[in-house]
Amino acid sequence: MAGQVGGTSEYNSEINVTPMVDVMLVLLIIFMIVTPLLQQGVSVNLPRDTISPDEDADIAKDTSVIVAIPDNNNFYIGKDQFPLDQLGDVIKRRMEGKVPEKRIVYIKSGVDVDYGRVVSAIETIRRQDIDKIGLVADRKKGGEAPKPQ
Repeated sequence: MAGQVGGTSEYNSEINVTPMVDVMLVLLIIFMIVTPLLQQGVSVNLPRDTISPDEDADIAKDTSVIVAIPDNNNFYIGKDQFPLDQLGDVIKRRMEGKVPEKRIVYIKSGVDVDYGRVVSAIETIRRQDIDKIGLVADRKKGGEAPKPQ
C-alpha cells in the first residue's frame, strides 16, 4: 500500500456518462446553428397548391435558377438581391452552357405579390430565350384537394 497515492485499489464498474453527454450537447449546438444556414435562397410565403401535380426534382438542385419574389420590390436569385432590370443579365449568365431541356427558371412568388410584378419577371426571363418557366407553390397539407367546379 505504500505505492498508492490516491483512490482505492478497487475497480469501478460503473459507466461514466458525463463525457458522452458533453459530446451530445456540443453536437446539438452545432446542428442548431448549421440547420438554418442550409436553407437555400430567400424564404417566401408561397401560395397553397390545391391540385398538387408531380413535383419537379430539379427545383432542389444547386444548379437550378430560382427567382424568389417575396414582396413587390425585391427580386432574389439564391440569396442575392437584384433589381428587375439586372435580372435578365444574371439569368443569362447562369444559363450559359446548359442544354435546352435544362434551361428552366423557377419563380417563387409570395402570396401578397402583385400579379403584374410576376408577369414583369416572366417577361424579363423570356427575353433571355428561356421558354420553360416553373411556378413554385406550396403543397396543401392534409385532406383532399377540392374538386374543380
